[in-house]
Amino acid sequence: MLFALNVAGIFVFLGIAIFFSKDRSKINKKTVATLLIFNFIIAAFLTASPLGREMIVSVAGVLNSIIAISYEGVAFAIPNWVNVPQMNFITSALMPLLMIVPLMDTLTYFGILPKIIEVIGKVLSLITKLPKFECFYSIEMTVLGMNEAIPISRFQLQKMSAPRCLTNAIMSMSCISAAIVGSYTQMMPEEFILTAIPLNIINSLILSHILNPLEVPPEEDFIVKIDDDQKPSFFAFLGNSIISAGKMIFIITVMVIAFVSLAKLINAALTLISPAISLEAILGLVMFPFAVFLGMDTTQAFQVAEIMGLKLVTNEFVAMLSAQSLLPNFNEHMRAVLTVFLTSFANLGTIGIIIGLFQGVVDGEKVEYISRNLKYLVISGILVSLMSAAIVGLFIW
Repeated sequence: MLFALNVAGIFVFLGIAIFFSKDRSKINKKTVATLLIFNFIIAAFLTASPLGREMIVSVAGVLNSIIAISYEGVAFAIPNWVNVPQMNFITSALMPLLMIVPLMDTLTYFGILPKIIEVIGKVLSLITKLPKFECFYSIEMTVLGMNEAIPISRFQLQKMSAPRCLTNAIMSMSCISAAIVGSYTQMMPEEFILTAIPLNIINSLILSHILNPLEVPPEEDFIVKIDDDQKPSFFAFLGNSIISAGKMIFIITVMVIAFVSLAKLINAALTLISPAISLEAILGLVMFPFAVFLGMDTTQAFQVAEIMGLKLVTNEFVAMLSAQSLLPNFNEHMRAVLTVFLTSFANLGTIGIIIGLFQGVVDGEKVEYISRNLKYLVISGILVSLMSAAIVGLFIW
């Protein structure tokens, strides 16, 4: 019964996207079917096959080794933050960014990461028949994060139509940043974090195509290449990268403190109305029907729905911190679907960031077009997370 609900959920989520589509007649059913099959193959390989699980364990091992090395740098400067029985959130989840972000930026500086992204993007375009840049961007936004991917893509976005810019804004709702994956794995099961990443890429392509289906003529389907003769020296670049990592840690820390404090304040106000009312309970009611379609009974669904709703109105860090104490009581299926759902930047605050980034790189007409279609960003952000969670849930029981 629960497995049947999980299967039905995939079709329900696709049905919601089709219902809200800007032009259902332009949806390429073959493309959607191809991407879905691709998704099932990836999920089955990473969760059900011995080789796939071994790959996940190997990647997780590399990540953990990098994080362990980063702790040595923290311990050198602040030993009493590391040499303790239990490291705090800032130390365990965020301080490794001081090494991981410069590492990823170094790979970008020398052209290694962009080349990998471009190759994978071209392969995706051949398989899906979707425009080259949209496939390229789906990888780019997941590896670099939208704060880097949108500015880096500014020359391409400036050459594209407003509707195509909207497609990229829709996809941006489901991005993460490879540099921050290590932080996620310190809070949630790493095998499901790593599995969520490729599924989010594919599902962002599916949902953005369904919600905003476009026919791009061949003459407009190109990748703008810019030779950057003004590239700074490596050490100047590295210094800026390290400072950016420090800013990222500060921003995440203050955002978590602020959102947790505000949530506690709202809960305190709600208890004045009734002790049974809380922010988590309200959000749980909103997300409850969706959680049921992830293959859970009503009790399980409500527990997971509360955390899912919390993520959408705050951010994934707040939700992951809230989930940590509950995970030991969850079965494997619940842990899998919840972890995958939380693995993205999709929340209401992300919309403002996306609009702000586009304002800095494209003209006002394109920004206005995106602003008039914000509902598609919200719908896509939620549905991509639900689709990825539902697909993984099929293979984890």
